[in-house]
Amino acid sequence: MKKAIVTGATGAVGTALVNKLISKGVETLVLVRKGGRVNKIPSNPLVKIAYCSLDEMADFQNENDEKYDAFFHLAWAGPYGKDRDNMFLQSNNIKNELEAVKLAKRFGCDVFVGAGSQAENGRLENGQKVAPDSPTNPNNGYGIAKLAAGKMSRILCSQLGIRHIWCRILSAYGPGDGAHTMVMSTIIKFLNGEDCDFTPGEQQWDFLYNGDIANAFFLAAEKGKDGAIYTVGSGKTRSLKDYITDIRDIACPSAKCNFGAVDYFPNQVMYLCADIDDLKRDTGFEPKVDFKTGIKNTVEWYKEQNNG
Repeated sequence: MKKAIVTGATGAVGTALVNKLISKGVETLVLVRKGGRVNKIPSNPLVKIAYCSLDEMADFQNENDEKYDAFFHLAWAGPYGKDRDNMFLQSNNIKNELEAVKLAKRFGCDVFVGAGSQAENGRLENGQKVAPDSPTNPNNGYGIAKLAAGKMSRILCSQLGIRHIWCRILSAYGPGDGAHTMVMSTIIKFLNGEDCDFTPGEQQWDFLYNGDIANAFFLAAEKGKDGAIYTVGSGKTRSLKDYITDIRDIACPSAKCNFGAVDYFPNQVMYLCADIDDLKRDTGFEPKVDFKTGIKNTVEWYKEQNNG
């Protein structure tokens, strides 16, 4: 891979992916909407920025007849909160996914890598790992749209002669995360010296560092099988209590974790773990950053962003 196109590069995983491409010497064209957080995009001679929103991809032309190798589509409107059930917004994301495939074709890309989500699976039985062939019964508009976008973009890629890879992300964390995430909101509270209330924290969870996710996407583009679905996670679980304790010990050892002060949500998911056997077999992927190291990096990043 010598040249790649990336959407969603202002998000945490997207930023990590651009950094990964830079480290591999890949010329990268980043598509970002006007008014987007361009300052989040890594500054490097290998990186070129073009202004193109999701709704503008249909009209974005390859005016210089440049040839690119890979297209990474991570951009998505309304991935959090109430927007997840904004059906018109989510259905438009499906159209945008297909326009991204057509754009990839115009720029000569050989492979299209889309960002899927565990939300496509919906609720699985406790103790069942999330595998590429796990049941897909999404229970919100976001998950339904991601599932449809993955299936439809796979068919369109086949029609256009482009290799298609779909990477379903479980639980990401790391530098660049938004304050709404469990990990980042907990880091912020502890850095502020707050004592925090939590559920008992018995949930068994699988977190993967943004840099490792970026590596999974890169390897999938390089070595992934056409039409493959890969579940992206660490493949291992720990209790949420253990994760939170690690965050506390790094961010503010004197803070108190009040486990059990908050009740579990109704129908609380108690087990979430990725089955990454296919990803490892096909691409050689292995998680590299352990949780404590990842949290240290994330805390340092947050302090730098907020002037210490």
